[in-house]
Amino acid sequence: MHEMALAESMLEIIEDAARRSAASRVTAVCLEIGALSRVEPEALRFCFDAVARGSLAETALLEIITTPGRAWCMPCGNAIVVSRLGEPCPRCGSYQLEVSEGEAMCVKAIEIA
Repeated sequence: MHEMALAESMLEIIEDAARRSAASRVTAVCLEIGALSRVEPEALRFCFDAVARGSLAETALLEIITTPGRAWCMPCGNAIVVSRLGEPCPRCGSYQLEVSEGEAMCVKAIEIA
C-alpha cells in the first residue's frame, strides 16, 4: 500500500510548515488528488489518521479534493477529460492519449493554531 508512504511524506510536509510558523497544532489540511494519480483517497485518509497519532496533526480535519484528469488525443487533436487511465477518447475512440493533468497529489493548505 503506497498510501502509507504518501501519508508519512504528507505528515512531514505538514509538520515542517507548522513548526516554521511556531504552531502548537494543525487543525485542518486540504489535499488535492488527481483522478489519475493512482491514489485511493479513503486508504490515504486511513493511513494519515494512523501516522498522525501523537503529532501536531493528530486531530486535524483532512479535506480531500479530487481534480479531474485531462489528456490530449493525438489522432483527433482534442483536449478531453479522462476519469481513469486506459479509457479511449470519447470523441474518436482512440487510446493514443497524452495525459496533461490529474496525476499529481498536493498539500494545498494547512490550517494551524
